[in-house]
Amino acid sequence: MASSAERRLVAFLNAAHLLDHYAMLIFPTAVVALAREWDRPYGALLSLATGGFVAFGACALPAGWLADRWSRYRMMAVFFFGLGASLTATGFAQTGWQLAAGLTAVGVFAAIYHPVGIAMLVAVPGRMGRRLGWNGLWGNLGLATAALATGALVDLAGWRVAFFVPGVLCLAAGMAFLGLVADPGPARKSTTGIGVEVDARTMARLFAILAVATACGGVVFNATTVSMPKLFDERLAALAGTHLGLGALVAAVYALAAFAQVAMGALIDRFEMRRLMIAVAAVQVPLLVAVAQLEGWAMLAAAFAMMLAIFGQIPLNDALVGRYVADQYRARVLALRYVVSLGAAALAVPLVAALHGTAGGFRHVFGALALLAAAVLGASLFFPSRASLAARTPLSAAPSLAAPASDRG
Repeated sequence: MASSAERRLVAFLNAAHLLDHYAMLIFPTAVVALAREWDRPYGALLSLATGGFVAFGACALPAGWLADRWSRYRMMAVFFFGLGASLTATGFAQTGWQLAAGLTAVGVFAAIYHPVGIAMLVAVPGRMGRRLGWNGLWGNLGLATAALATGALVDLAGWRVAFFVPGVLCLAAGMAFLGLVADPGPARKSTTGIGVEVDARTMARLFAILAVATACGGVVFNATTVSMPKLFDERLAALAGTHLGLGALVAAVYALAAFAQVAMGALIDRFEMRRLMIAVAAVQVPLLVAVAQLEGWAMLAAAFAMMLAIFGQIPLNDALVGRYVADQYRARVLALRYVVSLGAAALAVPLVAALHGTAGGFRHVFGALALLAAAVLGASLFFPSRASLAARTPLSAAPSLAAPASDRG
């Protein structure tokens, strides 16, 4: 049973995940209004966010290194205050380069969360899958909040206020974090989450699979979330009407689809990860193809199912690190994972901007994403089965492999 201090820590880590994705997805909704206000093409303005998404991936590695060598707790404080300050500064931008600089700073501080926050989360005793599932839900509620709140704030007070409000929220959360959450101390030296050391060949195989899944999956995730407001603006204009209506539709899809992570968290604690990875990847391909072709209500239904599958994959990748990597290395390994994932995801912005500008528009965008999802499926087929892992494990450790729920504490 988690202590009150551990529950407070988990609560703030969940809130930080919400704020992290909220911050990164403000601009893709605000840019629809900004393109009209500044009278510039959507693709040209969207590309200003490229630096932020590159930093979101690249800066994960130094963040993870500092967390393991300095302090995870202090790095989370830097996350709250740095993100709040950079969001506020972005709201004051007057030119394109100032906007790009502000968005890049947002990406630098937002990069702290995943390698540091997830490492702290999986170190808390109890059901890892359940915690990752709920944490993933909070992160995706951040996506929904960004679409809904940004749309509302743009309609009510303009795009600048859409940056000011979350900036102040991040600063307030940072002060509350320092006042209410105690430093849990340095990472513990421990075995893996399955209680044994995985041999080098198996670890290399797992990391190769993880690299393909996170790189291709990162592009798919980022491209779908970045393009969703514009996709709905084009194909659901009669339903959206205003920026608030557009944001509400996007938010509804994100919020409902986010519960896929809670369900996946429960499944991680009960079933073999190989089967889960194959199943989730297999359904993404036809759904991405469907979104590429459909219009109106049919497209909305396909987009919802698509986001269920895409969101459901996220806790699987984090659970792989949490289960097979020892605690004292997790922040750095998670950092490497997110450098690959988010670094590849940075390609999503120029990919969407370039392909959307072709005659095929979003048909070409989602067709390309379907090919990337197929690559994830192919990599998942090589994930080692529970039986093969058990064969490489001493008999005394076999029960923990046979029962993933053994990390429940």
